[in-house]
Amino acid sequence: MNKTRWAKQFQPLLASLRDLLPVILVVSAFQLLVIRQPLPDLARLLLGLLFVVIGLSLFIKGLEMGLFPIGQSMAQSFARKGSLLWLLLFGFALGFGTTVAEPALIAIADEAAEIAAAGRLISDSDQARESYARGLRYTVALSVGLAIVLGVIRIIRGWPIHWLIVGGYVCIIVITEFAPREIIGIAYDSGGVTTSTITVPLVTALGVGLASAIRGRNPMIDGFGLIALASLTPIMFVMIYGMVIH
Repeated sequence: MNKTRWAKQFQPLLASLRDLLPVILVVSAFQLLVIRQPLPDLARLLLGLLFVVIGLSLFIKGLEMGLFPIGQSMAQSFARKGSLLWLLLFGFALGFGTTVAEPALIAIADEAAEIAAAGRLISDSDQARESYARGLRYTVALSVGLAIVLGVIRIIRGWPIHWLIVGGYVCIIVITEFAPREIIGIAYDSGGVTTSTITVPLVTALGVGLASAIRGRNPMIDGFGLIALASLTPIMFVMIYGMVIH
């Protein structure tokens, strides 16, 4: 009995270690077989790996216990309340708030500001770099908030998602022709880093919970797709932001 209980306790850690194992094997193989050098500071690397496994396990457990249930329950409550305005405001606030707090977006915005200052696109000062990074983050957050609003309307109306995706990428291709070259790569990367650790769980829970609460909607068919919209709109908005700033 005790062995079964301990096995359940360590199961999340083993699952996280299994998920990280391919990365560990690839890095170790290239380090030892291609570069042919020993891993630097092996004890420190193993300790860092242990922290990553523990942190990843706790993060996944937290999603299961907190973020997924509250996202679904709030979406269902708003749907039952029957107030479209409040539902859209909640969707926008959720998309905007989670994106502003997204660690990956913070990192890429700071890096983009450093490169822009080094390339003399902005003045090389702390204030200019901070303003550039903040403007980039808020632009992406605004685009994600609007994408969630569009996604909520799509779920309610039952619009086919592929038409929205195709139309969005057509707009991206057109805007790319007019955007400064310096911002295009950042814009395309912003679409990827936006949908990361904080945004994805809550937005997915919102879509699934909303589709579950609306009669005639299938959570598997209609509940997913918000992430695709949330990764598409930042590309357009950041290129427009670059056209204005640069």
